[in-house]
Amino acid sequence: MSPFNRTGSGPLTFILTGVPGLPMSSSWVALPLCCLYLLMLLGNCTLLGMVRTEHSLHTPMFYFLSMLAAADLGLSLSTLPTMLPIFWFESTSLRFEACVVQMYFIHCFSAIESGVLVAMAFDRFIAICYPLRYASVLTSSLIMKAAGVIFTRGVFVVLPVAILMEKMPFCGSRVLSHSFCLHQDMLRLVCGDVRVNSLYGLTAVILTKGLDSLAILLSYVMIIRAVLSIVTPETRAKAFSTCIAHLCAVLIFYVPLIGLSITHRFGKHPHPLTHTLLADAYLLVPPVLNPLVYSWKTKQIRRRIL
Repeated sequence: MSPFNRTGSGPLTFILTGVPGLPMSSSWVALPLCCLYLLMLLGNCTLLGMVRTEHSLHTPMFYFLSMLAAADLGLSLSTLPTMLPIFWFESTSLRFEACVVQMYFIHCFSAIESGVLVAMAFDRFIAICYPLRYASVLTSSLIMKAAGVIFTRGVFVVLPVAILMEKMPFCGSRVLSHSFCLHQDMLRLVCGDVRVNSLYGLTAVILTKGLDSLAILLSYVMIIRAVLSIVTPETRAKAFSTCIAHLCAVLIFYVPLIGLSITHRFGKHPHPLTHTLLADAYLLVPPVLNPLVYSWKTKQIRRRIL
């Protein structure tokens, strides 16, 4: 079977998938999906507005929180152009070039969010283990440099993934497993040698999510050691409570991500709904829940909302 020609016989297009078992145009999916996007926009834009206008929130913790909100916005807006048209208008076809661009931005913002979670873990580590040095260590200059490194890493680590995908031939099925484009999902439709793409994709994951998860784990090992060394139970509980919101953000982000990666790489014949639910949870749940979790657990934000 010959590869699809992207120039002669017409543009190469992919077919996106809605929710298996439900009709493509379904208000049961479209309305809740719109509500999720509106809630995401409202929550994250409110956080960004608060941090920008409230002088009392100009601290390292809230600067990192605003970076998380910006990454969440980017991640959600990367999926919006394909998800809403699928369920509202049954528009399932997507040009190859647009699919590559969407894939790039999804993985780019995902890598940026992972890096921000590491920076927030470092913030909690300094606040609990070295509270007297908190202001001298987490200076504005360091925060700006950390933001630059996180953004640059996300942009350039993922860029070769998109460049390599541009050169791949496609043949046979063009039906993707999700309502948006992901690297592993596109890779399974390639009819050529995918070893380089697959190897670099795995390397990019290790250099971002892999190293980030280890850094977060190491930070919390040291945080737990410091908290357990505190004598009074009340002070110990108060110190650890400052980490609850961040721990929730880490679990919300990494649990669906790990499940989706394992399913794509090692799942032999998983049910189509498994792919859909894990991918949607990975890309839609963190941007919606993170503002709610931080509003609930951070009294400075809760006080201004109420």
